Amino acid sequence: MLTFEQKLSIIESFPELERKNVSLSRINFHFEGSIYDKKNVVYHLHPNGNGFVYAEFLEGYDLDSKGMVNIRDFTAEELKSIIKLSIESLSPNSTIQSAIIEDNDEERWINTENHTLILVHEDDMWNVYAGLNLDGTFLSYNEAKQYLEEEGFRKR
Repeated sequence: MLTFEQKLSIIESFPELERKNVSLSRINFHFEGSIYDKKNVVYHLHPNGNGFVYAEFLEGYDLDSKGMVNIRDFTAEELKSIIKLSIESLSPNSTIQSAIIEDNDEERWINTENHTLILVHEDDMWNVYAGLNLDGTFLSYNEAKQYLEEEGFRKR
């Protein structure tokens, strides 16, 4: 198990996170760039080693009712990975994604390996993109949704 100081060092290595000291020697780390109301990435990191990372949009983690994962027994690599994924899940679209989406309606879909596809409503069609690559075109939302679900993706 990592010590409090080791966890703190890893968390502070993410420049996009802002430290907020809270009661009982606990520390929160906010991501001000979040596109959601949710800003806490790390919640109640305590000197005893306990703490939580927000992972509501991530697969493969045991979440509590607030979408948090307890990081008490995480290794350094596991902690770095979940924080990186949490920040990505709360981040606005990349420049590439913005170029694809433009002013169209869009949804992000994610699978258990944290691969993301973007479903975009363009010119009365529903297009699925993997990065810049067009993965599929569908005549209706329901067809696109069925395809994504069959491929193991869920709406984020």
